[in-house]
Amino acid sequence: MDMTVYLPRILRVGGGARHELGKVLADLGLCRPFLVIDAFLLGQGHGAALESSLAEQGLPLRQFSGVVPDPTTESIDAGLVELRGGDHDCVIALGGGSAIDTAKFMAVMANRSGKLRDYKVPVTIDDGLSVIAIPSTAGTGSEATRAAVATDSETEEKMLCMGLGLMPVAALVDYELSVTMPYRLTADAGIDSLCHALEAFVSRKANPFTDPIALACMSSIVKYLPVACEQPDNLEARAAMMHAATQGGIAFSNASVTLIHGMSRPIGAHFHVPHGLSNAMLLPEITAWSIDGARSRYAEAARAMGYAKLEDNDGAAADKLVAGLRALCSALKVPGPAEFGIAQTQWQSLLPLMAEQALASGSPANNPRIPDKGEIIALYERVWAA
Repeated sequence: MDMTVYLPRILRVGGGARHELGKVLADLGLCRPFLVIDAFLLGQGHGAALESSLAEQGLPLRQFSGVVPDPTTESIDAGLVELRGGDHDCVIALGGGSAIDTAKFMAVMANRSGKLRDYKVPVTIDDGLSVIAIPSTAGTGSEATRAAVATDSETEEKMLCMGLGLMPVAALVDYELSVTMPYRLTADAGIDSLCHALEAFVSRKANPFTDPIALACMSSIVKYLPVACEQPDNLEARAAMMHAATQGGIAFSNASVTLIHGMSRPIGAHFHVPHGLSNAMLLPEITAWSIDGARSRYAEAARAMGYAKLEDNDGAAADKLVAGLRALCSALKVPGPAEFGIAQTQWQSLLPLMAEQALASGSPANNPRIPDKGEIIALYERVWAA
C-alpha cells in the first residue's frame, strides 16, 4: 500500500522537554521568534520563563496572549496585527489546541492576503512561518498535525484548513505542563484523543503506518484517562496521556478523521461547546451507527481498549465497544446537549445547516458507513435523545 506520512521534523517527548526550546530553535536556524500563549499559562509565569530563557541566548521574544477557546477569525486577526508588527521567522505556540491552532493560522496568514475562509478545505496551505508547538493539554494532538480549525466570526462556520504550512516543524511534548489541567478539560481532551485514534483506525484512509499507533493510543487512553481525571497529580497517568495525545495526532493527521469530527465542528461553532466535549457527546452514538461499515475494525479496537476479549467474535466485540464507550462517557460525566444548556428548539432549527456543514467538511466521506444529509440529521436527533 502506498503511503505518504507527515510528521514534525523534531519531536521531543518527556518531562522538561519545553526547556529544550532554545536548542531546537538553534538546530532549525531560527532566531526571530514570536510567542502565542493562552492567558492561563501566561498567568502561571510560563511566558516569562520562556522569555527569560531565550533572552540568555540573545533572542528577544514578542508575544500575543489573546487566544480564545476554539479560535475565531477575529482572534486570529488580532494576533496577526501583533505578529506583523515585527520581523519574525517563526511562531512558538504554548498552550492547548486553541493556542496551537491560533499560532498555526497566524503563521500561514502572516504573508497572505484575503480572508481565512479563502483557504479552507479543499484548498491546501503548504507554506508559512515555521511553527514550534509546546502543548499544555493532552488532547488535540495539534502539535503533530497538518490541520487546524477556526470559526469564521462572520458566518459562524467552523472551518477546517489543511496543508504542510500547518504542520509544526518541531513539537516539545512536556507532560509537566498538563498537571494543572482541571477535571473537565482532562476528560474532554482525553476523549478527543480517543476519537482521533478510533477514527483514524476505522477511516477509509487508514494505513499500516497509523494502525499500530492508533491502537496503542486507544489502549493507553482507556487505561490512564480515568486515573488522570481522578488523580491529577499522578505523573505516570499524565505522561501516558500526553504521549497518547501526540500519537492520536499523528494517527489522524495521516489517516484522517471521520463522521464524529465532521458532526462535531458545527456543534462547536453554533453552540460554543468545547471541541473535545462535542466529540464526547457524539462518540458512542456515531460509533454505534457506523459499526456495520467496518465491524472487524471496530472489534479490533474494542480488543485493544480491553472492552472485548481476544476470543470474542467480531459482532460481540463491536457491541462491547459501544457499551464500553457509553460507560466511559458516563463515568467521566460527559453532558448531553440539553444538560450542557442547549435549547432543544435551537438545536432542532439548526440541524439542516449543521448537517450541510458536516458534509462540507469532507470528514464524513472517510467514515466506514457514509451518511447522507438526512442520516446526519437523524444522528443529531439520536444524540439529543441519548
